[in-house]
Amino acid sequence: MGNRADDEGTDVEIYRRALTDTVHADTPTGAPEQLLALLDQLGFERNTLRPAGDEGPTYIWHEAPGHLSQREKKRLATRAVPALLTAGYAVGIPDYLFDRAVYRRAVAAIRAQRATPASPSPAATGRPRRSPG
Repeated sequence: MGNRADDEGTDVEIYRRALTDTVHADTPTGAPEQLLALLDQLGFERNTLRPAGDEGPTYIWHEAPGHLSQREKKRLATRAVPALLTAGYAVGIPDYLFDRAVYRRAVAAIRAQRATPASPSPAATGRPRRSPG
């Protein structure tokens, strides 16, 4: 079983499997759980193939959910790219799965999320009270 991410030298290789409508997101053999969990969060479904017995590697790959239309799979694949790049991963995606408008919206959403503070600023909560000294 070949692994495109290993072959291409990327952290994630997104592609449509030949002669199918299945969109894969392959990671290198032994990819960190953090990367696998991020792909889970981005909407890809994790698959695992364990060897019979204890010999050989366990293969893990992600696929876009099969119930999605081809257009939805393309959007899912494209939206994943900026999140993966922001997390520091090298991503390969072919032009036929890449939608520039979807990519720009995903980047804008990430920027907006970063611009919004996770907790209220000190100015918004008022000044701390000083105890009489």
